[in-house]
Amino acid sequence: MQYLMICRTTDEIISKVDLGDDVGVTGATTYFQGMKRMPDLENFNKLWRVMSQTHYDFDFKNNLQNRQMGKRKYEWWKDIGEGGELDE
Repeated sequence: MQYLMICRTTDEIISKVDLGDDVGVTGATTYFQGMKRMPDLENFNKLWRVMSQTHYDFDFKNNLQNRQMGKRKYEWWKDIGEGGELDE
């Protein structure tokens, strides 16, 4: 299974590793801590978060939908004419 180390401030994928299915997120966190040479888990968690690739894909798709609901989404029903009629 692939695990990702993601920057908390930018949501950018910093590193990716392929570990066994039995390792889990805790084992992947330990791996990334060793890679970054940060023995303090609290400081590590302030900078990065670790999750599986499948969990990241699921979160990304949900957050993408939420981002589209903001100011950039085109709301066609508000662009109807002044009389409330659709152009035919």
